[in-house]
Amino acid sequence: MNEKVISLTLVTISSLLALYFVIVGNFELAVLFLTIMFTFTNFFRYRSFQQKGMEKEAKWMRNTAFFFGLLVLVVLYIVVAG
Repeated sequence: MNEKVISLTLVTISSLLALYFVIVGNFELAVLFLTIMFTFTNFFRYRSFQQKGMEKEAKWMRNTAFFFGLLVLVVLYIVVAG
């Protein structure tokens, strides 16, 4: 499967789930899926920048994706514990 199709699918699913949970009123899960969406988008930007040879931008996107990945774990802990 093409990487663009995979990235589009993952971002679409996570953003639709975030929108669904906003409409339902479960804001904790909405924030969780928004941070998952940001993790996916930054990771695929990292891959895109790396393939284009834009190393400085790729490093920035990698670090941002890592940061949002950590935030996913924090939000997941808050949702499960709280």
